[in-house]
Amino acid sequence: MSAPDLSGKVCLVAGASRGVGRGIARGLGEAGATVIVTARSSETGPRTEMRPEAVEDTAREVDAAGGQGHHYLCDHRSERAVDALVHWTLRRFGRIDVAVSSVWGGNEGYDGSRYPDGAEWGTPFWRRSAEPYGRFLEGGPHAALLLARAVAPPMVAARAGLIALVSFGTKEGYLGDLFYDTAKAATNRLALAFAEELRPHGVTALALSPGFVATERVRDLGQAERATESPLYAGRAVAALAADAAVARHAGHVLHAGDLARTYGFTDADGTRPERFRIGPAS
Repeated sequence: MSAPDLSGKVCLVAGASRGVGRGIARGLGEAGATVIVTARSSETGPRTEMRPEAVEDTAREVDAAGGQGHHYLCDHRSERAVDALVHWTLRRFGRIDVAVSSVWGGNEGYDGSRYPDGAEWGTPFWRRSAEPYGRFLEGGPHAALLLARAVAPPMVAARAGLIALVSFGTKEGYLGDLFYDTAKAATNRLALAFAEELRPHGVTALALSPGFVATERVRDLGQAERATESPLYAGRAVAALAADAAVARHAGHVLHAGDLARTYGFTDADGTRPERFRIGPAS
């Protein structure tokens, strides 16, 4: 398949130094977009959890894929920092056509078995401290809110734009961990609320639910064989949505990458088309 044509489009991907965010940036780059990639991890400064990935690497991947990559260091937990990012983008590029929040800090410090507070995935809520819960909210739905409120004014003024929140579908049932489940549910609800308030102004907001993605962290934890798809699958999903003139029909919905692949005809990096991922007893 050929990538959609997003040449001339300006896209901003938050949380793009690695993982799904990097895959989304690359997918937009394949479509020829100008992509501003943002994160806290830099090759010239601090890196989250001392990981090797950096936002500059993602910008180079966008270039290699056929787009124009630009990096910007931003702590998406800070309202002031996010506002400064959006102002810089508007000064330099004049507009923002697509904004994606792929920020997620809930799993920082998770070693595949336990979180930094010693709790395992799925530990009953009454047996763990509530203190880490703030990190799940701050590094997920709160970051999504900060980005959306900053990009909404120029999109409303232009009466066009797409805001996509990377999340996980909660409609089919409990995700197995209270902190994770409620953070994702809150993100999904934000997408619905954004869509309702932005719809009259020609702007579309929605949530995207990838599967079990073979991110750098997943590979490092030895779980790559359980992964169902690469980060690029979500990237091609966002590119397809961004190129769809009728994307407003998806406003407020939680869209699954596997379902979108069938709707739009794209594949994963290896040419396969993984089905929608569902959390089950073995997951």
